[in-house]
Amino acid sequence: MPTSMPTSAPPASRREWILNWLRQAIADGELKPGDRLVERELSARSGVSRGPVREAIMILEQEGLVVTHPYRGAEVAGITQREVREVLVPIRLIIERFAFREVAETRPPELLDRLEGIVAQMADAAAAGGSAERLADLDVAFHEAVIAAGGHAQALQIWRTIQPRVRAYFVRDAPSHASPEEIPRQHRALLSALRSGEVEEVERAAAGHIETYLGPGSPDV
Repeated sequence: MPTSMPTSAPPASRREWILNWLRQAIADGELKPGDRLVERELSARSGVSRGPVREAIMILEQEGLVVTHPYRGAEVAGITQREVREVLVPIRLIIERFAFREVAETRPPELLDRLEGIVAQMADAAAAGGSAERLADLDVAFHEAVIAAGGHAQALQIWRTIQPRVRAYFVRDAPSHASPEEIPRQHRALLSALRSGEVEEVERAAAGHIETYLGPGSPDV
């Protein structure tokens, strides 16, 4: 059970409010792998009825952040380094090599401007203390923008299926792989490669960036 409380009053969608709270508690490590999510307790703590809490837990299960066991209920799922190495990184490589290649060939100015803005926000976040959660959100936004611009709806759909777990390992692994200042630097290098229009260079840069997460790490989120 998370010890924190949501920081603002619930909006019209109480399910989204609870969902965001639980996602953050999982990403922060406040909720650890194996911790149970008990509807009754979450409802009492948040002041939100059990219906939206149940729906939020179901969405977390669809995202792979929660697993449900017969007779035990829902609990937080772990992300092992083996899953990162053998599942998440290979899927990202397939999707993102394609997307970065497509974007390198067209270089839409509006996308490049958007990516420039995201990198600037990364630099600001790093200078302000480098919150792992903020940098993870911007990291996800950068890669999703490229994948969406690649123009392949199925690739974007697959990305969005794994994105919550990708974000979770960003939060977990980024501090062990790079300093906060390194994250905007890496993404500025990716952006420079895209601007060059050199397809092979872009593919190498994207693959090298993604494979950064193949190094040693802790076994679970």
